[in-house]
Amino acid sequence: MTTRVGSVSDRLRPSARHDRLLTVAQAYVDAAAGRGELPHRDLSRLSRTRVRVDPQFCREVARHFDRAPRRALDADLAARYTRFTEETLRHFALLEPAGLRVVPWRGPGQPYRGAAELIDSVDRTGVLHVYLTSDGHGPHGPAPDHPLCAPSGVTVDGVQLLHNDIFRVVHDVFGHVLHGATMGVAGEFRAAYGHLAMYSPRVHPVVFTEQVSQICWFFHGPHLADRAGRWPRRGAPGWIPPAQRPYPEQKLFACPPGFLDRFIASFTEESG
Repeated sequence: MTTRVGSVSDRLRPSARHDRLLTVAQAYVDAAAGRGELPHRDLSRLSRTRVRVDPQFCREVARHFDRAPRRALDADLAARYTRFTEETLRHFALLEPAGLRVVPWRGPGQPYRGAAELIDSVDRTGVLHVYLTSDGHGPHGPAPDHPLCAPSGVTVDGVQLLHNDIFRVVHDVFGHVLHGATMGVAGEFRAAYGHLAMYSPRVHPVVFTEQVSQICWFFHGPHLADRAGRWPRRGAPGWIPPAQRPYPEQKLFACPPGFLDRFIASFTEESG
C-alpha cells in the first residue's frame, strides 16, 4: 500500500534528476520490449498525460474494494503476484544506476508531507527515505499471509525490506519523481499510469489492486460518506482530513478487468 496525504493539483515541476531517471527507465523498457515482455512506450510522453478523475468511478472501485474478501487467492493470482514482485525488484535495481540511494525512515511520522517535498528532497540529496511497512500498513499492520509482506531479500542499513517496501520505493521514484505526480487522487492516478508502462500487462491488475483500488478507498471509500450517503466536500461538516483517515486493509483478490480498462481510458497523452 502506498497511500499518503496529498495535494489538490496533480502535476509538479519536473525533477532535477528527471533526465537521468528517464534514461535509465527508458533503457529498461526498451530492453524488456525487445524481449517481448512488455509493449514499447515512450516514457517521456507519460509526464504530459491528462487524467479525468470520475468520482463515481472512484466510488465504484472503493465500494468493490470494501466488499471484496480479505483473501481470494488462486493459482493464477499467485503467479501474477510472483511476477509482480520479480519485476518490482528489477525496478529497484535501477535506482543505483540512476544515482539514487534508499534509506529506511527512522523519524516520527512519515518522511515527506507530500510529493513536492519528496521530489525536492530526492533532488537535493539523491536519497529516498522509505516509510517502512512495519511502521504503517493498513489497520492491523503487515499481514504475514500477504505475498507483499514477505521478505524481499533486500537488506538496507540492517533492515530487511519487505516486497511492499520495495514497491513503495519504486512507486515513489518511477511514479512521483519521474512524472512529477502529486499525492492527491489525480496525481496518484498519474503516478500509477506512468509506472504501469514499466510492468508487463500480466501484472497490471495487481498494480491496480495494490495502488489504484487503495487510493480510491482512501479518498472515496464508503466509510467517508455521511448518514445520507453523500461524501462531504473539503471543509464541510463531516469531512475527514486525509491525515485523520485510516489506511485501507491490504486485501488479496483479482481485479475486475473492466476497472482496469476504465482506468486506462481516463488518460489522454498530450502531443508534442
